[in-house]
Amino acid sequence: MRVVDSHCHAGESWFEPVESLIQQMDSNGVDKGVLIQHMGMFENSYLLKCSERFPGRFSVVALVNHRDPNACENLSRLAEQGVVGVRLGPTVRSPGKDKFLIWKKALSLGLSVSSLGNLEDFASDKFKELITELPSLPLVIEHLGGIRHAENGSTHGQFHKVLDLSEYPGIYIKVPGLGEISSRPEILHSRLNFDHMPPLIEMVKEAFGVRRMMWGSDFPPVSSREGYRNALNGVLGHPSLSKMSDREWVMGKTASVVFNIN
Repeated sequence: MRVVDSHCHAGESWFEPVESLIQQMDSNGVDKGVLIQHMGMFENSYLLKCSERFPGRFSVVALVNHRDPNACENLSRLAEQGVVGVRLGPTVRSPGKDKFLIWKKALSLGLSVSSLGNLEDFASDKFKELITELPSLPLVIEHLGGIRHAENGSTHGQFHKVLDLSEYPGIYIKVPGLGEISSRPEILHSRLNFDHMPPLIEMVKEAFGVRRMMWGSDFPPVSSREGYRNALNGVLGHPSLSKMSDREWVMGKTASVVFNIN
């Protein structure tokens, strides 16, 4: 089974250098990674260099300043340099007459969108307007839509609205390490488990199906939670993914399709 980490970061002025990520990937049998540009960093040259230095190992999802008058031209240049996607928040709108301009540009360039937001953003009419306008744009909801510490039932109503987005076939969803969506157990044991958390993975699987789910570690922030290995194994060994075919899609095949990974 080929394992693809669909959500990892590397950087020079923020986060860890790519060599730290590679060490984690190699130690845990992760074959390929999708480097997601971190928020606020519109200079994508480091990630592109990482992709060049380690051919076939990494794909790049870039970040552009949508308020820049040259945003579409900048995105075109990045596409020419080999990026496979662009990171746009669910409420991002272009200035000027066409508020969906940067989104349309991504679609015309054949790029996928990786989208960071919170439950309220993804559950909003504003987001539904976007995906209705551009139904053929592949869009990946990051971090299970932004749900955190899921034992708090007050967020479940919004989470159900995110699950309802599965009716749009171009919407995919990233499954993070379970430490991101569940509080740290008060008592830790030699083998970490998340038996205390609500059935979020089961709910996502029922709504989206495994062919629209993808695992992402969120390295290096995951290092301050359960760590890379546990983030991988927590999803890989999840009871709802007991079938090998299901694991293959969530752990690599879906990301390979969406981000055009050979």
